[in-house]
Amino acid sequence: METPACTVETTGAKRTCCGSMRDFFTSAKFLIYMGHALSTWGDRMWNFAVAVFLVELYGNSLLLTAVYGLVVAGSVLLLGAIIGDWVDRNPRLKVAQTSLLVQNSCVILCGILLMVVFQFKEQLVNLYSGWILTICYILVITIANIANLASTATSITIQRDWVVVVAGQDSSNLADMNATVRIIDQLTNILAPMLVGQIMSFGSHFIGCGFISGWNLVSMCLEYALLWSVYQKTPALAVKAGQKEQQQELKPLGPQKELENGQSPEESSQPLMNDALVVTTPDSPKERGCWYQVSEPLRTLKFGWVAYYNQNIFFAGMSLSFLYMTVLGFDCITTGYAYMQGLNGSVLSLLMGASAVFGICGTVAFTWVRKKCGLIRTGFISGMAQLTCLMMCVASVFTPGSPFDLSVSPFEDIITHLVGEKTLTNSEIGGIHMVVNATIASPTEDVPPLQSYISVSLLFAGVIAARVGLWSFDLTVTQLIQENVIESERGVINGVQNSMNYLLDLLHFIMVILAPNQEAFGLLVLISVSFVAMGHAMYFRFAFKSMGTRLFLCCSPEQKVESPDSISLPTVV
Repeated sequence: METPACTVETTGAKRTCCGSMRDFFTSAKFLIYMGHALSTWGDRMWNFAVAVFLVELYGNSLLLTAVYGLVVAGSVLLLGAIIGDWVDRNPRLKVAQTSLLVQNSCVILCGILLMVVFQFKEQLVNLYSGWILTICYILVITIANIANLASTATSITIQRDWVVVVAGQDSSNLADMNATVRIIDQLTNILAPMLVGQIMSFGSHFIGCGFISGWNLVSMCLEYALLWSVYQKTPALAVKAGQKEQQQELKPLGPQKELENGQSPEESSQPLMNDALVVTTPDSPKERGCWYQVSEPLRTLKFGWVAYYNQNIFFAGMSLSFLYMTVLGFDCITTGYAYMQGLNGSVLSLLMGASAVFGICGTVAFTWVRKKCGLIRTGFISGMAQLTCLMMCVASVFTPGSPFDLSVSPFEDIITHLVGEKTLTNSEIGGIHMVVNATIASPTEDVPPLQSYISVSLLFAGVIAARVGLWSFDLTVTQLIQENVIESERGVINGVQNSMNYLLDLLHFIMVILAPNQEAFGLLVLISVSFVAMGHAMYFRFAFKSMGTRLFLCCSPEQKVESPDSISLPTVV
């Protein structure tokens, strides 16, 4: 009896489908997604928990949290280029494994130390007049900072280098991978803090520390195995441009000039400060001396910033950094202001969830718009969309319910604390101080809602809607850096980019410190929108210089132009 042809075809289709699924789940791309999900889940849990732990340890004060934030931001600002240069100089597998082991080991050690402090805090307070406890605080902040630096190295090597190599020469594949990685970031940013928060709420801080330490121990082993599998499945990862030369001497970082006459990025890169570098040679005693070794990080730092300035995507990178100079995000400042306007924790959690959903929509929109309009145009469209949505935030400053009043002294609440008044009114609490005051306030004290919610509703409507353009623009600049920076400088350029981001983020906190009152929050909104506008103006300069008037012309995917000359991904030999 013959088997019907339709049955044979159905069986073959099922086998093909199963084979395709098996190939995807064992591919290097999926393994990178899994490793990134494990890594970011651990990072988000730790970043959320460490702030809570430090507040709990120091008697419901934000002092330790503020010191930790300052140390972390300052370290990345100063060492970003050096970390990136270390990524460039060493084999990919060594960099990924080392940063993974250092990061997770530091988190595990920090968790164990916090468990000891929580368990024996009363004894440590009385031991040597509390100096042992102070040393524990210093160790926790120091080890946590090392973990953050290692996390920075992991982010640079995986998201900015390995992803490019795994994607190959396919720009669409690279865009899809970047978007998927960003969606993973968005989901873990919501779910991971929820999990560890529930554990600490129904258990204790001691149990929370133990859970995070155990998670990082298991995650470290799994991530290590996933990295090895990706490395084995992608032979191109074993070859790194300029690796032998960089191991022999300090290679002067070259600027990437405007691409002309169809030159590749490698051909257009010229060494910097040649006259200064030919004074000594690697074999000279002076270069081998102690001072040369001590000053090498400073030279690396200098060369990294100069190379970043000379990149043809310099203004695109700067435009992304300027978006960090804003209070229009779901950080402690904006959520604190919302609390002052009468929004409770339940409403804020819903708004944060909506923000994440719009962020995911932005990553999906990025891939679709890029296919239709091209990468550079996608950044321009995303920037215009973000600025348009932020106009609602500008309108919220002048609508009913807004506490905007520049006649109130920005230091009124600080003076109140200094003179020792115990009672604080609603108008005397500023953006950053809100969190402190809410922590030390009596449990029965309620924040009186305002008569109108029009202002705060417009503010958060603009912030949430702008997430679509923000995340699409972020992905655009990320891929521009990936495609246009030569492989031998990929780490150091991304390191400097991280430093720029942290610099502008620090400036936005300084801005809040100078004007902490809620009456001045409207001014902070206007300044934030101005910086976002300046950032997109920089991107417009980059885009117009790259494409000219073609930037405004609609074209099909086959006719789009990504740059003045056809810029392709750096070839991996």
